[in-house]
Amino acid sequence: MESLENVLKHPVFEAVAAVAQEKGVAAYAIGGFVRDLLLHRPSQDIDIVVVGNGIELARAAAARLGRCKVSVFKNFGTAMFRYNGMEVEFVGARKESYRADSRKPIVEEGTLEDDQKRRDFTINALAISLNAADYGRLIDPFGGIPHLDERLIRTPLEPGITFSDDPLRMMRAIRFASQLNFRIDEGTFRAIRENRERLKIISTERIVDEFNKIMLSPEPSKGILLLDDAGLLELFFPELTALKGVERVDGTGHKENFLHTLTVLDTLSLYSRDLWLRWAALLHDIGKPATKKYIRGQGWTFHGHNHVGERMTARIFGRLKLPQNEKMRYVQKLVNLHMRPIVLAEEVVTDSAVRRLLFDAGDDIDDLMTLAEADITSRNEEKVKRFLHNFQIVRQKLKEVEEKDSIRNFQPPISGEEIIATFNLPPCRLIGEIKNAIKEAILEGVISNNYDEAKAYMFKVAEELLKELPEKE
Repeated sequence: MESLENVLKHPVFEAVAAVAQEKGVAAYAIGGFVRDLLLHRPSQDIDIVVVGNGIELARAAAARLGRCKVSVFKNFGTAMFRYNGMEVEFVGARKESYRADSRKPIVEEGTLEDDQKRRDFTINALAISLNAADYGRLIDPFGGIPHLDERLIRTPLEPGITFSDDPLRMMRAIRFASQLNFRIDEGTFRAIRENRERLKIISTERIVDEFNKIMLSPEPSKGILLLDDAGLLELFFPELTALKGVERVDGTGHKENFLHTLTVLDTLSLYSRDLWLRWAALLHDIGKPATKKYIRGQGWTFHGHNHVGERMTARIFGRLKLPQNEKMRYVQKLVNLHMRPIVLAEEVVTDSAVRRLLFDAGDDIDDLMTLAEADITSRNEEKVKRFLHNFQIVRQKLKEVEEKDSIRNFQPPISGEEIIATFNLPPCRLIGEIKNAIKEAILEGVISNNYDEAKAYMFKVAEELLKELPEKE
C-alpha cells in the first residue's frame, strides 16, 4: 500500500475534494480503506462519508473523473462507481438507533462524529479529511491508531450495546481477528459471549458470508476457536462442535476430532486458498460422531464415516444456504474419498488401485492428495515422515498410470449404443453388464484403455453372458 501522502494525490480523492469544496460540504475517506492503508494492506474499496448528500456528491465526482457510471441505492442513501479498478462508495453521514427485534437501524442525518460512533470497531472508525482546510488530516476519536499498533479489536462505544444493536458485529469481530491476526479486547469478547443468543436474528446468509471470510483467513482455526469460545459456533454449526471431546472406555480414548479437524484445515490452508477445498478439510471427519463405536480388543472405530460425511455435507450445505451445485458435489466427493490415498500409502501401491483412485477422483485427484497429506497429523514424527514419503510414491504412480492408461475422467471406449447394434439387443440389463465388465477389465489392467482391446473383450464377455442368459431365464 502506498504512503498516505501519495494516496491523497489519487484522482478520486482530488475529485472528491474539489466537488466537496464547490458544493460547500465536508467529505472524508473512512473505514476499511483507512485501516488497510495504515496497515499497508492492499484495498480496492474506498468509502466516502459526506456531511450532506452523498448521492449528489458521487454524481459530481464521477462527472469530474469522466465516464464513470454511478449506481444509486436510494433505499440506503448510497451511491457507487468504479474507477481504475477501485470501487468508490458514497454515503451521507448518519446516526442510528435500533429496535430490540431487528438489526436494521432507524437512520437520521448526522455529523462525522455521529457516523464514527456507529462504526463497529475503533480501527474501522478512522477517517481522513478530504476538505481544503485540513486535507489529509487523520481523525481518530476512539484510539483506533493505537489499537492498530496493539493489534486490538475494540468497539468505539459500550460493546454490549454495539453487539445487541447489530449482532452480526460479533461475527465481524472474530473475522477481523482471524484475518488480521489481532486479539479481541477482553471486555469486547465478554460482551460477545453475553450477547451470543442475539445472533439468532441474523440471516443464515450473512452469518455464513462472515464464516467463509474466516475460512479464507491465513489460519482459519484462530477464528473458529474464537467462535467456539464465544458460544457462537454451536448456534449455526452444531455438527462441527459435535466433534469436540474424547470418550474413554477401558482406559482407551480416541482422537480429539475437533482439534484434529482444525489442524488439517490449517495445514491445507498453507497450500491452497480454494474455499471449497478448505470446506472439504473442515468436513472430512464430520461423520465420525455418528459412526463412533468401541469394540473390545480393537478399540475405537468410525467405520463408514466418509459415506455418512458425504450425506451430511449435502444437509449442511442446504441448511447453511451454501451452493447446491458442483461446488457441493466437489466437497462431497473429497469427503467420501479422503481416506483412499491414506490406505494406498499404507499398502503396496498397485497399478489397479491407482487406476481406481484416478477413476473415482477424476480431475480432483490433486486436491484429494493435498487433503489426504494434510490429514496426517500424528504426534509420531517418524510415522508422519513415512506417510508423506509414501504419498510421494503414490503421486508418482498416479502420474505414471495416468500417462499410460488415461484413466482420469474415464469414458468407456465402447458405448451402450454400439453394444446394442453389434448384438442386436433391445435395451436390457445385459448391456450394462457388458459395459461394466469392460470398465473393470481396464481398471484391473486386464486390457488397455483403447478401442481395439475393448472391442475384442466385448465379444469375449458377451459370448459368456449370452450363454448364461437362457439358464437365468
